[in-house]
Amino acid sequence: MNLLMNLANLINVLVENGAGQQTGYTYIAIGICCLSMGFAGIGEGLIGYKTVESMSRNPEMYGKLRTAMIICCAVTETTAIYALLLSILMLFVA
Repeated sequence: MNLLMNLANLINVLVENGAGQQTGYTYIAIGICCLSMGFAGIGEGLIGYKTVESMSRNPEMYGKLRTAMIICCAVTETTAIYALLLSILMLFVA
């Protein structure tokens, strides 16, 4: 936590020297949103990997596995979309 506070203070000093109106906390929050987008991508890759593996082990379950994979990827993708929306809002509005 102390590291984040020091990073926020450093960014605040840089912002005060003419970088813009955002504070260091805003930039840290945007970075956390970007991390969550990356983890959502990793999650989607794991969903696809495990689905293809399951299809190769049990080919007759192809239809049910594909449907479940599409639903899971859609739910996982909403996390990344919400994080992208939050980061854009924080960048331009906050």
